[in-house]
Amino acid sequence: MKAVRIHAFGEPEVLTYEEAPTPGPGPGEVLLRVYGAGVNPVDWKTRKGAGVAGQLGALPAILGWELAGEVVAIGPGETAFAAGDRVYALSRFPAPAAAYAEFAVVPAAELARAPTAIDLVRAGAVPLAALTAWQALFEVAGLEAGQTVLVHAAAGGVGHFAVQLAAWKGARVVATASAGNRAFVEALGADEVIDYRATPFETVARDVDVVIDAIGGEVRDRSWSTLRSGGILVALNGALAADAVPAGRRGVRCLVQPNGPQLTTLASLIDQGHVKPVVEQAFPLAEAAAAHRLSEQGHVRGKIVLDAIGG
Repeated sequence: MKAVRIHAFGEPEVLTYEEAPTPGPGPGEVLLRVYGAGVNPVDWKTRKGAGVAGQLGALPAILGWELAGEVVAIGPGETAFAAGDRVYALSRFPAPAAAYAEFAVVPAAELARAPTAIDLVRAGAVPLAALTAWQALFEVAGLEAGQTVLVHAAAGGVGHFAVQLAAWKGARVVATASAGNRAFVEALGADEVIDYRATPFETVARDVDVVIDAIGGEVRDRSWSTLRSGGILVALNGALAADAVPAGRRGVRCLVQPNGPQLTTLASLIDQGHVKPVVEQAFPLAEAAAAHRLSEQGHVRGKIVLDAIGG
């Protein structure tokens, strides 16, 4: 099969489109013909030797953790899926999952039937960011209808899902984004959009129940003052030191976990029109380096995906 592998850590040029062995499914596993594989910041951070590079083991390695495709083979004992099923998954994260390839093996427990409202290429850009948003909002923060949530980087991968999911839940959504993304984020369901370049968000957002922080650094430091007493900040980027959390507030780091049942729920929300995944650009699998360069620039609207079937 064709795959994108790294033989050393480094800049995008280390991503090599080449022949690689086609894997076979073991017990409880499913072999997919990959249609789409999402590109996320953790991918290029790992490519550089940071991120979850320590999980890769010996190189060469195939990057990528989120994917969608069609089932082509079933491992021994697996009965939940059959050849021809359209599925998607966040696979094995943070252990290697090898999604940047024409074929990939995924544990059946991490799979879900893909939404039918979008094609399988676009579906490959959903699992990691959508599950991160779901788990941060509902598992970690326990967001409820009527509460207020502040979503940073609301036009980005996790952010654009977090805005839509919070609005679906019935929360009041305050979002930070650039002026150029205001209309986009409002269309996602945000009640108030703060242009972070023009207005210090902490002067506007007050008595917030939940902060979803995908940025860290000084943005995180400034976010504590927006929380009401007892409010929670969910950190998606970088460690959260206990002594950094002000008295009367809560801070929890959220590292996404694969979850097939949650992906089933998300597929239903997509098919019902409550959540609309946005893909800024699809690149052929062979152009993974260009996809990484775009992702590293930041300010991507929604997601980037690799097209492993048409390109």
